[in-house]
Amino acid sequence: MRKLEFLGIIGIISLFCGATAISSAAQTFNTVANFDFTNGSAPNAALIQGTDGNFYGTTLLGGSSDSCTDGCGTVFKVTPSGTLTTLHNFDGTDGSSATGVIQGTDGNFYGTTANGGASNICSNGCGTVFKITQSGTLTTLHNFNGTDGSGPYTGLIQGSDGNFYGTTAYGGTDDNCTNGCGTVFKITASGTLTTLYSFDVAHGSGPNALVQGTDGNFYGTTFSGGTLSNGLVFKITAKGTLTILHSFEGSDGSGPSSGLIQATDGNFYGATYEGGPTGNGDGTIYKITAKGTLTTLHSFDYADGDAPAGLVQATDGNFYGTTQDGGNAFFGTVFQMTAKSALTTLHNFDDYDGADPQSAPMQATNGNFYGTAAMAGSGGYGALFSLSMGIGPFVETNPASGKVGTAVTILGNNLAGATSVTFHGKKATFKASSTYITTTVPSGATTGTVEVVTPNNTLKSKMAFRVP
Repeated sequence: MRKLEFLGIIGIISLFCGATAISSAAQTFNTVANFDFTNGSAPNAALIQGTDGNFYGTTLLGGSSDSCTDGCGTVFKVTPSGTLTTLHNFDGTDGSSATGVIQGTDGNFYGTTANGGASNICSNGCGTVFKITQSGTLTTLHNFNGTDGSGPYTGLIQGSDGNFYGTTAYGGTDDNCTNGCGTVFKITASGTLTTLYSFDVAHGSGPNALVQGTDGNFYGTTFSGGTLSNGLVFKITAKGTLTILHSFEGSDGSGPSSGLIQATDGNFYGATYEGGPTGNGDGTIYKITAKGTLTTLHSFDYADGDAPAGLVQATDGNFYGTTQDGGNAFFGTVFQMTAKSALTTLHNFDDYDGADPQSAPMQATNGNFYGTAAMAGSGGYGALFSLSMGIGPFVETNPASGKVGTAVTILGNNLAGATSVTFHGKKATFKASSTYITTTVPSGATTGTVEVVTPNNTLKSKMAFRVP
């Protein structure tokens, strides 16, 4: 791995040529906030949008604690206009090197730390799972002990059953890897953890983040292991039965650098840190079906980026992502890829506005993208950025699926005057504030778009809401 070596943390936290940079009136890149170490350092995980309309995230390093050499990391809140507030400074005993948060259906935030915690089995602690309120009260839900995993370098997802699911890069019960090959785990909101699977090299090593497919199964990648040790794509059931869908061969990519997303076409999309058919070894973007048929969509050539860090599909149908290196200034890029695989470089980081983005940007409900750059910026310790492509607003549901009667929160902007909420045409009762709506899945609802009517807009959900 070439990135994050300055952190002493492994980088797993981490074919159309001639991509061009574009500039148009509809495209605007801005630096939202800069880190200065005291308020955090190395923001490497994706941001999430909270019900209050603000964005939440974590930093691997920095903060007020001197218990860790480079700081133990933070949890922060930032407004769309760039006002940054530190919600929690980790001190090692409650974890260090936080790796992202999500907002649960109960309104609290849940996340993991790669190191720290109560266990002394690992030299720097085996990591934790934590819960934190919007006001910053943190509760440690679980301390990893090696046997049940160590080093949860990627965040959590909340499954359709209400439990949280995640992975650890190391640990587990298999000894084919020096420090364990990693695990998949489930944890309840109260902290009861169950190890669903321990990797063993042949079935992968160093798993990345999970995504739950519309079929209810979970899909993910491992950075290494598999047939040729280049990593693989897997499927795992909620009960822990794992199936290998594809082992990378190098020519089709190596070292999947992130988890997968499921697009509107039902297929999964992801990126590899290196490898590819061109021989440059700068990474790929690929598509894979639920049955394991893989297609390489783009092979990077350094000029258009190196070491892609993940994807997001936007409401315009295109895919957006970042590369950790490469581009015109060699500090990484933001790119767009169409459904037909045409890639365009949207922004080249120049060090002053950030460098080394370690995760894909997220699309907020105002239509704009927000992301993190782990290094540089005007403060020298990382930056937050926004990118406007002129895409209109939308709404997003949490959770993304549920039976009739399930409580649902709908995120958006300027929702206070909403006059109607429908689930695939079925009207629902609701209560609206400016930034979110609370409702329940109405009787007779079927899988389809959620629609919110306001005095100024008719807003549709980014993805279809799935009714089992």
